[in-house]
Amino acid sequence: MAREIKITFIFVIFLFFISVNAASNGMNDQLNLLLSFKASLRDPLNFLSNWNSSTNSDYCNWYGISCFNSLTPYVSRIELSGKNITGKLSRSLFLLPFVENINLSNNVFFGELPMEMYTSLSLRHLNLSNNNFTGSIPYGSLPSLETLDLSNNMLTGGIPPELGLFSRLKVLDIGGNLLIGEIPNSISNLQYLQFLTLAGNQLIGEIPPELGQLKNLNWIYIGYNNLSGEIPKELGYLSSLNHLDLVYNNLTGEIPSSLGNLHNLQYLFLYQNRLSGSIPRSVFNLRNLISLDLSDNNLSGEIPELIIQLKKLEILHLFSNNFTGRIPRGVAFLPHLRVLQLWSNQLSGEIPRNLGIHNNLTALDLSSNNLTGNIPEGLCSSGQLFKLILFSNSLQGEIPESLSYCRSLQRIRIQNNRLSGELSPQFTKLPLVYYLDVSGNRISGRIDHGKWDMPLLQMLNLAGNSFTGHLPEFISSGKLDSLDLSENHLSGYIPASFGNLSELMQLNLQRNQLSGSIPVELSSCKKVVNLDLSGNQLTGQIPVGFSEMPVLSQLDLSENRLSGQIPLSLGQIESLVEVNVSHNNFHGILPSTVAFLSINASSVAGNHLCGGDVITGLPPCKAGRKHVTWLFITSLVVALVFLAASILFALFIQRRKKVQSKKVDSYDQHGVWDLQFFDSKASTACSIGDIISSMQEENIISRGKNGTLYKGKSSTKELQFVVKELTDGHSISSSFWEEIGERGKLRHPNIVKLIGIGRSEKNGFIIYEFIDYAKSLSNILCDMTWERRCKIIVGIAKALQFLHFRCSPSVLVKNFSLEKVIVDGKDEPRLLLSLPGLVASDSKGFLTSAYIAPETRVTKETTKKSDIYAFGVLLIQILSGKDTADAELGMHYNMVDWAQYCYSECHLDTWIDAAMKGYSSHYHNEIVEVMNLALQCTATDPMARPCSSNVVKTLESVLRSRSCVSLPKISCNI
Repeated sequence: MAREIKITFIFVIFLFFISVNAASNGMNDQLNLLLSFKASLRDPLNFLSNWNSSTNSDYCNWYGISCFNSLTPYVSRIELSGKNITGKLSRSLFLLPFVENINLSNNVFFGELPMEMYTSLSLRHLNLSNNNFTGSIPYGSLPSLETLDLSNNMLTGGIPPELGLFSRLKVLDIGGNLLIGEIPNSISNLQYLQFLTLAGNQLIGEIPPELGQLKNLNWIYIGYNNLSGEIPKELGYLSSLNHLDLVYNNLTGEIPSSLGNLHNLQYLFLYQNRLSGSIPRSVFNLRNLISLDLSDNNLSGEIPELIIQLKKLEILHLFSNNFTGRIPRGVAFLPHLRVLQLWSNQLSGEIPRNLGIHNNLTALDLSSNNLTGNIPEGLCSSGQLFKLILFSNSLQGEIPESLSYCRSLQRIRIQNNRLSGELSPQFTKLPLVYYLDVSGNRISGRIDHGKWDMPLLQMLNLAGNSFTGHLPEFISSGKLDSLDLSENHLSGYIPASFGNLSELMQLNLQRNQLSGSIPVELSSCKKVVNLDLSGNQLTGQIPVGFSEMPVLSQLDLSENRLSGQIPLSLGQIESLVEVNVSHNNFHGILPSTVAFLSINASSVAGNHLCGGDVITGLPPCKAGRKHVTWLFITSLVVALVFLAASILFALFIQRRKKVQSKKVDSYDQHGVWDLQFFDSKASTACSIGDIISSMQEENIISRGKNGTLYKGKSSTKELQFVVKELTDGHSISSSFWEEIGERGKLRHPNIVKLIGIGRSEKNGFIIYEFIDYAKSLSNILCDMTWERRCKIIVGIAKALQFLHFRCSPSVLVKNFSLEKVIVDGKDEPRLLLSLPGLVASDSKGFLTSAYIAPETRVTKETTKKSDIYAFGVLLIQILSGKDTADAELGMHYNMVDWAQYCYSECHLDTWIDAAMKGYSSHYHNEIVEVMNLALQCTATDPMARPCSSNVVKTLESVLRSRSCVSLPKISCNI
């Protein structure tokens, strides 16, 4: 017996030593696997600094590593999300024998996913989202896997049918990639699946009816693809479904009535498809619905009164359809309703009388319908209504008195109706209103009784009504930038106090009965872009101070009683592009510079002017006979002076040519050099030796696909410059060099100046101006405040306007990107024009396809409108701080789709760059308006995009002095 006990004891000891040895070997294996994983990475923030072999079995205490316990030191979890780690994903990570959870999301991993990711039998949760992984999704089987998140990468190819083998999968998210093909039917094998996200890919085909077999699904998001066909009725079998999102596809047919069986559904999003028919009555059995969005389809019929059953509904979007009939009275009795948007339908009848009384309304948009009757009194009963949009209907009666006391209102657009009555004094003192448009109605009465006290007012349009009296006085309106009082019955003088409106950019007083002279104080409005005083009874002369308005672009003084001469200095305003002085009493010579060079006959008719040309039809100015002798002598002197000047100029040109077109053969490894300068200082200070010597490794600023940038300086140290080396210069066509020569003539403060070019038989280079503290916008955007971004946006827009309208012929930018915007130490932006015929690439080396307009992808031709599209994408980047290939764009086809989604769904916090979120509440209105402009610029229809001149006008109108009021985040529609 004792012997048996002894043998047993020895055997136990033996097993113990074997297990200890095995554990020791296992620990060493894990240590080596982890170190192998680290060796393939770059960790700029040093999160992995304590990952080193000296800690040996202490890896359980390494950053991001968790083990089961101290007795079984096997790695169970690796959590390294959002650590800015970059590199290829090592297969060693998936060889850890007992790891259950790996989270490497929100980093900068790249390359293909290793096949070894399917060798881990213990893995339950794998999150590799928001990286830059490429290639196809590997196929295999992970029997224990419950979560697979590969979203927001750059994966290509189809969805492998083998995903159906992941029998325990509960969460599958592969959205936001570049996947193609159809959704495999094998996905129906995932019987435990609860969350399915395939959105933001390029999937085609129909939605598999087999999805209806996944009884545990509570989330389906397969929007932003190219799916077609009808919505399968089988989706109505998913009794656990909470969220159904099929937006931005090409789905057709009717909404299946079976969706009415989804009694747990809270969110139903079917917008931006081609669905037709009426809303199934069964949909109104979904008593748990919080948000219903069927907008932007071809739905028709009436909106049924059954909507009263949706007692939990907060957001109802049915806009941009073909609905007819009345707005159901039931919407007025939905207690939680906050946002109601039914615009752009064919609705008729009256707005429900009780709307707003029993709701919690914050935003109401019923514009562009055929509504009649009065505006209900109770719209602001909640005290939270901040957006009221009712324009383009046939509403009548007076503006309800209750709205005059609705102090939450911020945006009011009720123009183009048949409203009458007067504006109450209280209505002109609403404290938060920043946008007020009541134009195109029948409102009357005086607007000069008391002063307008709306401290945040930025845009006021009272045009096309029957207002009388004098022009109003404004107090606390330092933010007012757009004022339109045209086409009324206003009389009296233009108040000198209008000169105090320092932010004013647009002033339209046309078609009134104003008299007196134009106040010189208007010249103090240095930001005015458009000034229209036409169709009045103004007298006197044009104030000479108008010549000092630096951004004045359009000036219309026609059909008045103005007299005197047109100040010659008015023709020196470089920004002026359109002038109309017709039908006044002007006399004398017409200025012959800037806008007056191309002025047409109708814009100068009805005066006594002279000195025009064939275009204007004006006669030449004639001198009196008594001045003939004097003119003869003067002409003779001028001729002699001109002759002398011509001789000197010819000598100068001859000397300049010697400097500008140097042929040198002292650098025989490059052949003979041909130099041409576009800057006089460079031509005298810079030599071929200076340029060649600058092209050294230590002078490299950056390397790119199209050449290397070097910093150089002249031997006299009088000039610094940047040289861009072009390889294979001999293969570049002569047309390239001709176009570069034309580029050398461009001079604008927001365009990088080209000062010279040179080429030999083997090489070529381009010489740019050197900019102090220059950095590309892509490198500094993340640290920029909203004010700094504003300056960048306006500068680039002005450069675009210059290229499109001031150059002859127009110059197209063609390749926009953050890298093309150079910012100096004073935040002054300069656009670096791409070299003609060469393809631009972004910071990651991918073609900048995100900037390419939809029509250009087909025609391969760049136009002004496609330039505007690219500028719109740039705006979105500046607002969001995201790259066009940013993994955080979510499950959307591209940046524009993502931006449209954020805007329409009011997710402003998602759009706004985190670096300026601390400022977003202060500048909320500006940011929203610039968002709206960005979406206009990126409209699918080129004709819907604004021209660059209008872009500049809009920006100058929007970027006013700063608001300091925090606004609700839902305020995101126009």
